[in-house]
Parts: sequence; C-alpha cells; structure tokens
Amino acid sequence: MSEAGPLERLVGFGRYLRRIGLPVGTRRILTYCQAAAALDPFDREDLYWAGRATLISRREDIETFDRAFDAYFGDQVTGERRVTVPDVAGSAREDREPPDGLRAEAGMVAARWSGAGEDDETEGDAALRIVASDVEVLRKRSFADLSDEERRDTAALIRRIEVQTPQRHVRRHRPASKGPRFDLPRTLRRSLRTEGEPFRRAWRDRTTRLRPLVLLLDVSGSMGPFSRALMQFAYAAMAAGGRVEVFCFGTRLTRITRTLQTRDPDRALRQIGREVEDWEGGTRIGESLKALLDRWSQRTALRGAVVVLCSDGLERGDPELLAQQMARLARLAHKVVWVNPLKGSATYQPLARGMAAALPHVDVFLPGHNLESLAALGRILSR
Repeated sequence: MSEAGPLERLVGFGRYLRRIGLPVGTRRILTYCQAAAALDPFDREDLYWAGRATLISRREDIETFDRAFDAYFGDQVTGERRVTVPDVAGSAREDREPPDGLRAEAGMVAARWSGAGEDDETEGDAALRIVASDVEVLRKRSFADLSDEERRDTAALIRRIEVQTPQRHVRRHRPASKGPRFDLPRTLRRSLRTEGEPFRRAWRDRTTRLRPLVLLLDVSGSMGPFSRALMQFAYAAMAAGGRVEVFCFGTRLTRITRTLQTRDPDRALRQIGREVEDWEGGTRIGESLKALLDRWSQRTALRGAVVVLCSDGLERGDPELLAQQMARLARLAHKVVWVNPLKGSATYQPLARGMAAALPHVDVFLPGHNLESLAALGRILSR
C-alpha cells in the first residue's frame, strides 16, 4: 500500500469514509479524483477543500470528515501535525489531533498520503480508469457475493440499463412519404385541388409498435440472492415505457405491475415485500404459469409478447405440468426468454427436472447472476 500511486490513495480515502459510515458513493469518489487532478498534491489545504466539496454534503458530516482526513493523510503532505484551514463560516481554525482509534483504523485500510513523483499520473482520465475498475468488478461479480454497500451501488447501475422490446407491424396504416402501398383515396382528394389531375400521389405504410414485455420473477428461497437485483431490472423496464407487465411467483402468482409504477424503487421493493406472501418460500413454477395463463392471458398483453422468466428452475411441483404450461406459453408469446442465475457457473448443466422440462419450449436461455448478464439481457430484448 505504501507504494500505491496518489490516485489509488485518493480512491482509498473515499472508501475509508464509506467504511466509517459516511454516504460516499462511487460518483462522489470520481468527482473528488477529478478535482484533485487539477490541484497541487502537496497543498493539503486545497486537497482538504476538494474532498469537503465533493465527498460530503451534510453539515453534520463535517466533523467526522475532518477527523478522517487527518487520520488518513496524517502529516506527510505538509510535514506538520497541525494545519490551519477555514471552517464553515470562513474563520480560521486549527485541526485537532484525531483519536488514536480512528488513526489506527485508518492505518489498517489505506496507506498514508505522500507527494506525487514525476512519474505519477494526475490527469482526470487516470482517475476515471481507477473508479471505472471498481464498476468493472461489480459488473462481473455474482449478486450472491456482494456486500450490502455493493448491492446498493449495483442496484443503481441496474436501474440505468436500457430495456426496450422489439417492434412489430400492425394492420393499421399511416401516411408515408414513400411506398410501399399506394394511397388512392388521399391521392384523389389531393387531385381536387388540381382540377382532377393526380399530380401529387400519396402513399401509406404499416404502423409499428413495441411488443409487450412480460416479466415473471422467481422469489423463492433458492433465488434469494438474486431476487432483489431482478426486481431492480423490472423497475428499469417499467421506467423505459411501453407495455410492461411484471409478476412474481414462489408457490403462487402475484401481479406487481402497479407497485413498480413509482419513482422510488426502494419504496416499491418494500411494498412488494409486504404484498408477496410467499417471498423466499417454495417453488411451483408450473402452477404459477397455469395461473398466469388461465387468469391473465385475456387481460394482459401476453399474446405476441416477449416473456422473460427469471428462475433457477428448481421446481418442487410436477415437471409434466410445467412442460404443458411452457408449451401453452410458447404458442401464445412471440418469444420466451429464460434467465437462470445458475447458468453463470461454467460447470452448470440443466439437469434439474423443472429446467429439463422447460428448455424445449425456451427460445433464449441466458445467465442472470451479475450485472453484466442483465445488461446482456437488455441488449437481447431490444433485437
């Protein structure tokens, strides 16, 4: 750690603030690195104010930030134990010695700051690469291996995934500048302005619309590490617009489309947790699909839709029933996509009875264990 470059130590300072309880996200750390890249690394006062302007935003966090700054950077920037910096009101104050416990903890999590050498990078693009490396790690790490803090960062990234279903042609036509169909009625109406001569011909083309998207999310116990991430993906799909229906299931089917129609995803997830009685319970995929097709096929946009079923396929019910309902669903939908978190393992084989029964009726079989796989799902849906 003592040989790490200055930018790595700046990123480490942001992580240290996060560890001691301050709400410092990846975006704030990136902004701090960009601000520090324009400063003299040996000027402790500028470094202090760059961090205070970018890493915190609440007055009650100032005292904690001051102690953490002293504990992390110590006296190796200016060569002094104390340094005078302005307080919130602009008057001068003298930094106090941080508590021993805080300084000891800082020594465990990050190296002390030292001046940049001639070969150290201090440009903004280097800061971007350091912070982007954290994002890349989150993209490839399984949802089951994330910490609580990483889950929050990953949830924000999932909500920015672009989800769009493919378009389809409908029977209704619209006016067009060129073919393929000649619009005789409009051409005749136009000819009335030119004494019956059809100088201006009219054309029409078929109207296109987005296909409906139906998401079926498994919230059984075996899907516990992945259910919330899939809910965030459903929220992103709802926010993208279009006709989207979302259901979750364990031992029974629950429609959660209206609950997800809110600007606050965390509030929506809490409400879903109260509404879904079988959250992290058993798995009966076949019975849930039968309930969907019997009760909702005529009331929702299942016909011609892209249906995405997110489950590990560990069926506790009758696999024959699952095969029958998957066949019904395949006849009704435009495309059936199955997202299985277990497929992210290189040694996975779809040998479970439920998965084996469903696969013959699946058009696309994808993993869904990390952020990268959900981003790939979003791209595939738009094709």
